[in-house]
Amino acid sequence: MDTFKTIWITREEGAKAQNPAEFREITPDDLMEGEVTVAVSHSTVNYKDGLAITGKSPILRRYPMIPGIDLAGTVTQSSSPDFREGDAVLLNGWGVGEGHMGGFAQMARVKAEWLIPLPGSMSAAEAMAIGTAGYTAMLAVLALEKYGLSPNDGPIAVTGASGGVGSVAVALLAKRGFEVVAVTGRTAEADYLKNLGASDIVDRAEFAGDPRPLAKERFAGGIDAVGSKPLANLLSMIRYEGAVAACGLAGGFDLPATVMPFILRGVSLLGIDSVKKPKPVRLEAYERLASDLDRDKLAAITRTIGLSEVIGVAGDILAGKVRGRLVVDTAK
Repeated sequence: MDTFKTIWITREEGAKAQNPAEFREITPDDLMEGEVTVAVSHSTVNYKDGLAITGKSPILRRYPMIPGIDLAGTVTQSSSPDFREGDAVLLNGWGVGEGHMGGFAQMARVKAEWLIPLPGSMSAAEAMAIGTAGYTAMLAVLALEKYGLSPNDGPIAVTGASGGVGSVAVALLAKRGFEVVAVTGRTAEADYLKNLGASDIVDRAEFAGDPRPLAKERFAGGIDAVGSKPLANLLSMIRYEGAVAACGLAGGFDLPATVMPFILRGVSLLGIDSVKKPKPVRLEAYERLASDLDRDKLAAITRTIGLSEVIGVAGDILAGKVRGRLVVDTAK
């Protein structure tokens, strides 16, 4: 195509703040270098994308920039032996949408090593309904399982349960037979979370106060997408030799905890990075997502918007007003 639509962000030289994001058309010559060109059919809106578009956090490392840390589509050109024209592919992370032009466009040019094949049983729209949020949730579930936790060990708490990571984590854990306790600031979403498989709903307020060094042992483990005091409180409530997989900082990047859970209860804190995971781990995660994630439940937590609507929802996702997952159809 001679021109294509995108979300475009610039910043004037020497300026402290970026210019407002705009919906505009550019040409393939405006893209960055890469071995593979992809006709992007779908993307998704993550918390990090909201930060990039609003400029609330200086996560963009170059200008101009196309945000969007996820993309799925079809290869149109490739100089890599790993991919051929017509291959269905997807991408999560690798600094795309931050330092390399990303998925909020109808075309992307990226490094071949960043791509993985789209699972044969999964559509591009479903892959982006999962997106980095769902992929991260799967990595967290895998980490808890590899640590040794099983449904017989007791309940697993999921903080930020109504958000993208939390919603998928609740569904995945429930499918594996875990008792899931959903921690959310939006208790009105109780029916939504129970439909995903949560057995109990806990108000986030119980996790928002100043944490005690040790609290009553309530959970065998947890998945935390919030950070700060909620994570510190969760750690204080983990049973002996339990573990928490930490994968987000929607509530802050500080951790006002003590060492007490670690040295008196043998609790482990498992850090989850989704950006630079090697391809074998990504393939394992998507193989499990393809088999474990109920497609009807995935559809129930997904809303589809057009590329032109992305700028308008960026602030909503930062404010916690978005439930579940937002898929971007670049043709709209």
